[in-house]
Amino acid sequence: MCGICGIALPRTSRREIDEAALISMRDSLVHRGPDDRGSYFDSAVALGHRRLSIVDVGGGHQPMTNEDGTIWISFNGEIYNHRELRPALESAGHHYRSNSDTETIIHLYEEQGERAVELLRGMFAFALWDEKRGVLLLARDRLGIKPLYYSVSDDGTLWFASEIKALVEAGAVKPEVNYESLADYTANRGTSDEQTLFRGVRRVPPGHVLKWKDGHVELRSYWSLSYEPDDDPLNEAQYVSRFRELFYESVRLRLMADVPLGVFLSGGIDSSAIVAAMSEMVDGPIKTFSVAFAEREANELEYARMVAQEFGTDHHEVLVSPRQFFEALPSLVFQEDEPIAHASSVPLHFVSRLAAEHVKVVLTGEGSDELLAGYGKYGKTLYNRALGRIYQGAIPATLRRLLRRIIDDRRLASTVARKLSRTFLYLKPEINEIYFDNFSVFSREMQSRLFTAETLERMGARGPYAGLREAISRSDAKSLLNQLLAADMKSYLQELLMKQDQMSMSASIESRVPFLDHKLAEFAARLPERMKLRGLTTKYILRRAMRDRLPKPILSRRKMGFPVPLASWLRGRFSGVIDEYVLDERASARGIFNKDFVANLVARHQAGEDHSERLWSLINFEIWQRQFFDREGAANSKMRALAVEQAL
Repeated sequence: MCGICGIALPRTSRREIDEAALISMRDSLVHRGPDDRGSYFDSAVALGHRRLSIVDVGGGHQPMTNEDGTIWISFNGEIYNHRELRPALESAGHHYRSNSDTETIIHLYEEQGERAVELLRGMFAFALWDEKRGVLLLARDRLGIKPLYYSVSDDGTLWFASEIKALVEAGAVKPEVNYESLADYTANRGTSDEQTLFRGVRRVPPGHVLKWKDGHVELRSYWSLSYEPDDDPLNEAQYVSRFRELFYESVRLRLMADVPLGVFLSGGIDSSAIVAAMSEMVDGPIKTFSVAFAEREANELEYARMVAQEFGTDHHEVLVSPRQFFEALPSLVFQEDEPIAHASSVPLHFVSRLAAEHVKVVLTGEGSDELLAGYGKYGKTLYNRALGRIYQGAIPATLRRLLRRIIDDRRLASTVARKLSRTFLYLKPEINEIYFDNFSVFSREMQSRLFTAETLERMGARGPYAGLREAISRSDAKSLLNQLLAADMKSYLQELLMKQDQMSMSASIESRVPFLDHKLAEFAARLPERMKLRGLTTKYILRRAMRDRLPKPILSRRKMGFPVPLASWLRGRFSGVIDEYVLDERASARGIFNKDFVANLVARHQAGEDHSERLWSLINFEIWQRQFFDREGAANSKMRALAVEQAL
């Protein structure tokens, strides 16, 4: 795990490589690589690197070059099959000067050109400068585990980095809101395509190579996930056996390290399965790390302890108080570059700090839910659409409209009405309503009231679900379930991966995700739907594969999804956080949100409705602007918790 950055100038540019800007970019990423730093300069290209030493600790200095100094690379990630690739490259005449996976990428490129990325198995983001061809390649792994952002100036100058803050630090972009992405962010917790909330900053999409040559940029996809069923289907036992085999292989590959490693253990089936598999591959106790809150509804430690005891792990825990949570929040928004999509990012930072006291690498369970239909929203959507089609055809329109009015008027108990408003009795059985709006933070209708008229005009007509619909249209998924999974792989999962990457890097440790090995993902995507979601049983094949290895309560427990008790905190002693970041004149003066709508939302939350996720979005958006636009920065990022905490 490392931090990379760089600058590329076209021949027509009047600029010169700004060494100070490159060094500033590089050292803004020190948390990603505290062990080593390096840079490379020529007249057209500059590369920067911060290193967290994991493999070949003594010999993997970067940027790294080939034998004759014509190819240079700055690389972030791990290539798990680099040892398998090395013999053929040595037979082709390449001379290794290290044992690092970085050098394998260079030599593989010399043999295969841009197709080299297709032979890599792992997580990666790298910049490779081919001096002879005058080509700079930016590449990102198939599933988007490692981040890579870029900006292109008017003269064709390319700036890139592992984190957006490095681009801001170098002056490559001026911090401005990207209004075209506001609808996407407020609906979907983050942007669903290459755009970011920073105007002029884009991300290299997962499974893509960006080719820059003399100011011209070309994006090319080299991989996509297929949901087409196998021509030669297996029986259930064979599917389970093959899945277990691929999963265990993926875990084994991710044990590649020359430093200590451990596991983030939530007590859910995903992280527990990793511990179970790993326990068969390592000598000595596995180091496991868990985090929770004191509140009972947000504490899964009993399940984590159950797994730790079952497999005899060296287990460590941390409890996070609400004061610690809110005090850390502004600095973590700065760390994440954009508003934090998921409140669980904050405890992830604390457990990363705990883990950093013992290990340098952790394995985590991200990706399983999006591959194997692990979220309850998938089953609810399938049932809602099926029943909705029957309901639309069988019940006269006048009666359907009457029921909608009853639900709208809250003639039922408010909690019942809210639940009914999320079913086929209220929503049309088409994907925008029954799925996207239903599980959004701010639906399309709410956005029409959330934003001021001026903001709505600046946002344009693209709408909040355009990126999600494009992800579905580019996929070969035919069934509704697989279409939903395809959309989430390109959107929701990307936010989870950025959370995992940036929060672990905030403590300078590397996180690895066994469920997102591309060979395992390819197998899982093409599984029959019954092997993913069977009735109300989610992740069916994983439960079958691990049923003889995990305690029964772990296999059968309901998914909690790492809950954070925000609703009660924001109604109680930390309601001042809302006053400071949502209702304060400083936030209102930006003119983005409708003050009356926001005030009403807060009042309804304080009266007992749960709008914590919406308030979280607004709180983070304001903190983000203060950090980057108002330049409060990391040095002044500690929330005024003492000021905003209310007396009990």
